[in-house]
Amino acid sequence: MNYAGTVFLGSGFAAKYPEGGGNFSVPLQWALGLKRLGVDYFWLELMPASGDAALDARCIRIFDERMRHYELNYVLLYQREAAELQDLAGFDFHGMSEREFRERLGGPTTLLNLSYSIRPPLVQLFERRVYINIDPTEICHWMDKLELGQSFHTEFWSIGLNMHSPECRLPKPPLGVEWKTFYPIVDTELLQPTPRPARNRFTTVGQWYWEGWLEIDGIYRDYSKRAQFEPYLDVPAEVPEVEWELAMHMNPDDTEAERLHSHGWRHVYPRDVVCSPEHYFDYLRGSLAEFTPVKVDDVTRTGWISDRAAAFLALGRPVITESTAAEKYLPAESGFLWMHDKVSAVECARRVLQDWERLSRAARECAVECFDSVKTIRRILG
Repeated sequence: MNYAGTVFLGSGFAAKYPEGGGNFSVPLQWALGLKRLGVDYFWLELMPASGDAALDARCIRIFDERMRHYELNYVLLYQREAAELQDLAGFDFHGMSEREFRERLGGPTTLLNLSYSIRPPLVQLFERRVYINIDPTEICHWMDKLELGQSFHTEFWSIGLNMHSPECRLPKPPLGVEWKTFYPIVDTELLQPTPRPARNRFTTVGQWYWEGWLEIDGIYRDYSKRAQFEPYLDVPAEVPEVEWELAMHMNPDDTEAERLHSHGWRHVYPRDVVCSPEHYFDYLRGSLAEFTPVKVDDVTRTGWISDRAAAFLALGRPVITESTAAEKYLPAESGFLWMHDKVSAVECARRVLQDWERLSRAARECAVECFDSVKTIRRILG
């Protein structure tokens, strides 16, 4: 691709949490797509000091090792003292010298800013500033109430495929924000389909709790996976031939793990099974399908699909989840199965068991057609 200037992929959540293989996978898919496109790119990772110098050094070392493993261009900016303002004078540079970074800023630049990771005054140093919204309900909720980057970007792209539909129940965007929509991305060269696993295991990965509630149509709604799984807790009893496993972060002494077990769920800690991107991909690869309700996008009807679901599909794994209206933008046979209550969840699970090969092929074809990283990044860059 002949694209003038340097493209920086802005992230502020990968280096500081090296044990989160799925978390790290999100910007990784973008970086691999940029690499495949052949543009001049750098993964720009911002990492604030934690107060533990030894821990920070370990995080930086692991990030550097992963960049070398995937042969990616990068610059990590280590913020020596945690501060609201992201000022170049307060950073240590890794992967690129400060001089080279400043020189590149002097030419044409594009910032793909994931989740508003790069903030003032650093964000204002880039010529083209693209806001990449991968959590439409939460971002649009807070953008309606306070400054969340709307004043500092030149373009706005959201993973909410249905945001412009009358049925979408998000706040009206602030003045000057015009959302363009895109499919979640996955590198379909890195993640290839593999044969049916030996175990009939349905899994998902995430955080069991979420701080705070979101107000939707005057009702405060719990934004946690814990709340969303409640209607489906008894599904395992209806389909005992499946292993139902949740890799959910919670404290070791949390009684929720025992409660899940009493309903037929196995709980594992993400740090034990997805502690690196490679372990994360292996975990998905070893699953027959993903099973997960969504947070509140079924209510807000944003058309959101998770990056994790895109990875499952690329591996040829079907996804059982709740509708967010995304199905309107997908092929009729997509590898997705849509549930809305316990009865439909059981039906979806049985369908996966009975028709896995066809669903697996549809999943992979959908990933290549809709979610391939190169296609979406090319469209965003223009």
